[in-house]
Amino acid sequence: MPKAKFETIYKDLKEKIEKEEYTFQDLLPSENTLVDIYSCSRNTVRRAIALLAEAGYVQSQHGKGVRVIYQPTPQTAFTIGGIESFHESAIRNHKIPFTKVIQFAEIHTDNRIAQKTGFPLGSEIYYIQRVRYLDDTPLIFDINIFLKSEVPGLTEEICRHSIYDYIENTLHMHIVTSKRQIKVQKSTEIDEEYLDLTDYHVLAVVTSQTYNANGVQFEYTESRHHPDYFCFHDTATRKHI
Repeated sequence: MPKAKFETIYKDLKEKIEKEEYTFQDLLPSENTLVDIYSCSRNTVRRAIALLAEAGYVQSQHGKGVRVIYQPTPQTAFTIGGIESFHESAIRNHKIPFTKVIQFAEIHTDNRIAQKTGFPLGSEIYYIQRVRYLDDTPLIFDINIFLKSEVPGLTEEICRHSIYDYIENTLHMHIVTSKRQIKVQKSTEIDEEYLDLTDYHVLAVVTSQTYNANGVQFEYTESRHHPDYFCFHDTATRKHI
């Protein structure tokens, strides 16, 4: 499924804000100007601005325009509210990403895996373990499980780069929703082997179940983060009833 025009505009504006072409407290170009820049309709621009607002990058101000409220974080940060690949977050944080694949296997879900992940018992899955590096520092130990029927053709080589890029641009799947939990857990031997935890005996663990446009769960991921570099951020909006 090709990307909608408003998504392309959203990503372009988001990148410009992150690169501080539009800095904190700046007003974005007017709606009329954005329509001319991107050769699109007003509605398309408004949908892109709505996505930026949801992601915490801008805030619309009646009678004034759209103000940038994004500020770069000094510590490597990953988003909670959005669905972002490791490579996308690395680019946003101005870091150099590298992924080392520890295990790549095709198996079937047993009772334990089915209960943990939400995938049906007996499903064909890819079971992947990866160590994620930013600027040569191992920060995350990822356990990724993908439903083979929804993500066919996955290879170890793809896993070394970006699985989401493959899903969106090769399989043309639309990734829609991710349910997440964040917990603090005791480190395991494999955590300590790959993440160099020094004196730490705990780490932050983010689990997620991710769904496509058909409402099918295609991914379960457990990301185990080094405490020194763990910083998640989100933007909340108070809703008045």
